[in-house]
Amino acid sequence: MGASIEFAKTSGGKARGWLAEAGDPKAPGVVVIQEWWGLQGQIKAVCDRLAAAGFHALAPDLFDGKVIPYHDSAAANATMASLDFRRSTAEEVRGAVRHLAARGAKVGITGFCMGGAVTVIAAAHVPEVSAAVCFYGIPPEGVAAPRDIRVPFQGHFASLDDWCTPAVVDVFEKRLQAAGKTTFEIHRYPGHHAFMNSERKEVYGAEQAQLAWDRMLAFFGKHLRQG
Repeated sequence: MGASIEFAKTSGGKARGWLAEAGDPKAPGVVVIQEWWGLQGQIKAVCDRLAAAGFHALAPDLFDGKVIPYHDSAAANATMASLDFRRSTAEEVRGAVRHLAARGAKVGITGFCMGGAVTVIAAAHVPEVSAAVCFYGIPPEGVAAPRDIRVPFQGHFASLDDWCTPAVVDVFEKRLQAAGKTTFEIHRYPGHHAFMNSERKEVYGAEQAQLAWDRMLAFFGKHLRQG
């Protein structure tokens, strides 16, 4: 099981997060980025599962302690809208990456919904990141374009997603190809946005979630453990 910690922001000062540690002190790390609900139990559980799979996992708290109930999408949207994505990626997210990288191994990043978009930004702009796995989130191109992604990238998307829609994903994939990116995977699943979140029974897809999880572990194993 993980625990709450403080770690250094790149700009100075402290940020908070949830850290779950693998059994091997020299294991690679994965930074986990929350959905727009905040650093809730499901995100902490992702960190704990990653630790059990052999990765140190740290989820920075981008909402500074605020956790929004699943039914209150209006509050979640308002809180997300108030977040400076570029600043948070540069300060808290990069700080979390550096915190794990100080152990001496490679560090990857993953995230869900809002966190998926932050994952793309970090894949483009955080130099300490070695691999990225995005779940149903794509940022505006003015923040991070497909051509900017500089690390091996894996994306997971749902066919019935009304936010990160199949059309948006198709454009994203075509622009990765047009930019000459070769080390990427795009996976599509039958189901809804947030199909990985087991706490949201109305959208959770157990079979899809397990397949995506296994693909993520294999991807991180290849790009964070080798070389």
